[in-house]
Amino acid sequence: MILAVVRHAESVENADKYKGFYQDPRPWAGAAAHALSRDVIGLTARGFHQTAWLSETLPQVVGEEPLVFVSQYRRARDTAELALPAIAAEVTGLLNEQHYGDATYMTMRELFDTFPEGADDRRSRKHLWTPPGEGGESLAVGVHERVTAFLALLASGAIEAGRNVVAFTHHTAILGLRAVLEQRPVTEVVEESRARKLPNAAVLVYQAAAGAYELQQVIEPSA
Repeated sequence: MILAVVRHAESVENADKYKGFYQDPRPWAGAAAHALSRDVIGLTARGFHQTAWLSETLPQVVGEEPLVFVSQYRRARDTAELALPAIAAEVTGLLNEQHYGDATYMTMRELFDTFPEGADDRRSRKHLWTPPGEGGESLAVGVHERVTAFLALLASGAIEAGRNVVAFTHHTAILGLRAVLEQRPVTEVVEESRARKLPNAAVLVYQAAAGAYELQQVIEPSA
């Protein structure tokens, strides 16, 4: 079985980071910000071009009839629908972006002023930091558990069926997936990401065999 892990194509949030959702002061906070991030944020023109590239690239990797899974976030669902329009994707929260709870879209200044008790973890151990409020989850525990559950889902069905799989997801979920799939510490994967973040629409290609996964290649769009 081939597992292709795809970071969603470029979104408005990615492109307009410090003039829109990430301006200081932030225009939204808490639950409203999370709902906007999950349900509203779509792709840029560049993102649409990236989905066209994915529509040509993915069939060469996984064939014409893979199983497709996608997170609940609009930017990932749009990517999946445009990249593989003939295939109905299964939407799953297991592939969602990390949930930052009440800290969603907070500036560091706002975060440390409002929740000083978590400041040290956020500064120096971000992968261990659990965002405050309902739904807040750390990368090392919450996200790690979710992606582990997703891979267990594949092991119980998709691998037995022998079908290839495409998973459309997000930066933080991919960090968790890499740690599990490549059997590496989360800290190591995070440090690599700080040096160079996986670009939008990039595809990680894994070969599954004997209950383990081997990274075969990383395919990145040219633009």
